[in-house]
Amino acid sequence: MNTLTPREIVSELDRYIVGQNPAKRMVAIAMRNRWRRKQVDPALRDEIAPKNILMIGPMGVGKTEIARRLAKLAGCPFHKVEATKFTEVGYVGRDVESMVRDLMEIGVRLTRDEEAVKVRVVAEKAAEERLLDLLLPTSAPQVPQTFYADNPTPQGSEDSSTREKLRSLWRKGALDDKQVELDVTVAQPGVEMFAMPGMEDLGNQFKDIFSKAFPQRKKTRKMTVRQAYDILIVEESEKLVDMDKVAEAAKERVEQTGILFIDEIDKICGRSAQGGHGPDVSREGVQRDLLPVVEGCVVNTKYGMVRTDHILFIAAGAFHFSKPSDLVPELQGRFPLRVELSALGREEFLRILTEPQNALTTQYKALLATEGLTLEFPMDGLEEMAGQAEKVNAETENIGARRLYTIMEKIVQDLSFDAPERSGETVVIDRAYVQDKVKDVADDRDLSRYIL
Repeated sequence: MNTLTPREIVSELDRYIVGQNPAKRMVAIAMRNRWRRKQVDPALRDEIAPKNILMIGPMGVGKTEIARRLAKLAGCPFHKVEATKFTEVGYVGRDVESMVRDLMEIGVRLTRDEEAVKVRVVAEKAAEERLLDLLLPTSAPQVPQTFYADNPTPQGSEDSSTREKLRSLWRKGALDDKQVELDVTVAQPGVEMFAMPGMEDLGNQFKDIFSKAFPQRKKTRKMTVRQAYDILIVEESEKLVDMDKVAEAAKERVEQTGILFIDEIDKICGRSAQGGHGPDVSREGVQRDLLPVVEGCVVNTKYGMVRTDHILFIAAGAFHFSKPSDLVPELQGRFPLRVELSALGREEFLRILTEPQNALTTQYKALLATEGLTLEFPMDGLEEMAGQAEKVNAETENIGARRLYTIMEKIVQDLSFDAPERSGETVVIDRAYVQDKVKDVADDRDLSRYIL
């Protein structure tokens, strides 16, 4: 990520997300500013805080996908939370600091996996030796060879020869399906007494205490040599990775490059018409609890104290029934960068069906190809699908690109059901085919509200 310019970041996002260039440019600048911050004088570095972003736009236009793809591209810890899951202190529900703890867990897992890759070669060698011990239990290559006057042959030479033959067979793949017995660790039962809302963190702490107080149980299981090898690699990697260093590196990584995506933030806006009373009484309280985390505070996690001063917060909401100014003023000030994502139309729907690497048409082709059924999507059929999506969105609720899922599923529903009996056939999804499948539902406005 350090080598990517904002223009290159936008170009990478274009491979998966259609349109929304202003939002892409804004997040690209935010990520580049992180690299720039690392280059400045350390005395000034701590004073440069990230500029949090508020994305405004209807559902299904790519708000979440932009943030998720950006984090994956940058290789930084990323966590998405729903603002509606949080409640004000004193109510039953999750507290806002739990999202920082979750982000720290993700950072530790990400760092641990990267460290495991670095020690993979050493872990593979150790796993191979343990595997040979399973296949030839009597061998003991680590014991020095001893000689006796009446026996000039060194002890263990026969076992060593057999061990090397097994090693050669294993590397050729001749032993992959052979059955062996391996002692595997059995997971300890969880502490379910703290599984109630708002008590998840306390429950996790008790799980850690019990896992350290009681020894892990082992259970002997039969499996193939290949399966045993994969398990042994994981065990050897855990031995080689220093979790204390991982926790320290992850903490630094979360504090400096972490991204927290707060979705549905418009759902915690208070409605002035209700005067702050009624069933939504805790909404403004959630905003007040959220404010210190976004401003910068210290959150206690099981890996130590984590500062949120330089975590990038990206909030998103449709704001159909409220507006950003309904947020408390202090929270508004903590999201200075605002970008509005435009609604998707026919042209964007057509690009979504054809351009991305994971396009819906590609997915359905691959799914039905497993049954021997070939699908073809000519351009006129794709144009008709895009037009139907735009029409239904305009006449009912606008759910953006998610409308393509419902229309596509309606079109291929019969094919998916009959695919096992139609193996070897080729079906062309052209304009006439699409119109035939969606005509009755699309023309009936009331029915399309429920089906499309």
